[in-house]
Amino acid sequence: MPEAPSDSSDYVVVGAGLAGAATAWQLAARGHQVTLLERSTPAAHDGSSHGSARIFRYAYPDPFYTRAVLESKALWDRLAAASGTTLISPFGAVDYGTERNPRLLASVLAAEGIEHELLSGADARKRWPQIAFDTEVLWHPWAGVIDAETAVNAMVRLAVGHGARLLTGWELQSMERTGAGYRLHSSTGETVDAGNVVISAGGWLPGLLGQLSLPPGFLAALPEFTVRQEQAFHFKYRDHDGGAASGGTGRGTTHWPTFIHKAADIQAYGLPGGRDAGFAGQKVAEYNGGKLIPSAREQTGEVDPANRRRVVDYVRRYLPGLDPEPYAETTCLFTNTPGEDFVIDRAENLTVLSPCSGHGAKFAPLIGQWAADLATGAGTVPGRFRMASSTAVTT
Repeated sequence: MPEAPSDSSDYVVVGAGLAGAATAWQLAARGHQVTLLERSTPAAHDGSSHGSARIFRYAYPDPFYTRAVLESKALWDRLAAASGTTLISPFGAVDYGTERNPRLLASVLAAEGIEHELLSGADARKRWPQIAFDTEVLWHPWAGVIDAETAVNAMVRLAVGHGARLLTGWELQSMERTGAGYRLHSSTGETVDAGNVVISAGGWLPGLLGQLSLPPGFLAALPEFTVRQEQAFHFKYRDHDGGAASGGTGRGTTHWPTFIHKAADIQAYGLPGGRDAGFAGQKVAEYNGGKLIPSAREQTGEVDPANRRRVVDYVRRYLPGLDPEPYAETTCLFTNTPGEDFVIDRAENLTVLSPCSGHGAKFAPLIGQWAADLATGAGTVPGRFRMASSTAVTT
């Protein structure tokens, strides 16, 4: 039986997480014909963009990323206005620990004119007695929490409103060149033709790379992608709601801020858990504490008991304002590159997009803008994200 005729679009975006949804929104808003393919549903729970709690912060030791946050925040504000939704709640952030270097972070924020304070550990403990700070502390009040799922759905709605087509339950299995474009095949036998393709498949990317008809030199020059099945745990506030129910104030001193703590023996982060766990506590996790898996396809959704013990011990030692027994827990995916930079690169008419290493959520609208610029030729992408095309011999 001959193959049924396929659908066709100028641009096909694979993956409706934060980065893919942002790219589809940007492309559709510019008047391009766009199809957004999603293996399950937008912001699916087994991906990296689900739920209501991702950290938004300005503090980076590399000024490049701090400046990119400023640029991204303007796009977040535009997205919130266009969608009529609240996407970032300003709880503020504290950074501390022997490996975090709060003084360096403060100097970066000062250079960019971002409001902040550098506090002694004793002064910080007076302000936030629920946290046992072990070094001096950087505080910047306009950090906060991104509602990832709401953001994804807002960008998808806007993309569809600009004429994009969303296909859910469409899992990419393989792709082949067809003249000047591509034909994408789903796991159920459907096909879509595209003049240009943007692959934003998150933790599924390592398993897909060999099926994408990439030039061998380009493929070989991509950085190594590793995927971890991370764990996050929710701990109840002992004495109050942490400001979570009110959405935070951004400048208060009694609510729980977001935090990044890099000690010699553990790197941990936490933030108000939002509706993911009933607004009752703080979400706490060990950074890159999960097991390595070949790709998202091999995730089990099972919490590692050893990781749970490490995080519970951490809460007992450093977070006296929390009940040290988790009342909820979950797994999630981190897709990492060795240097923690993103990949936004292009070969022929195929763009590979991976906002990696656990810090991409805050840049989602900007990543979508960069990816759309690269895919259409309308603009440039920072060179640090295009290492493959700058080093590969694509013969």
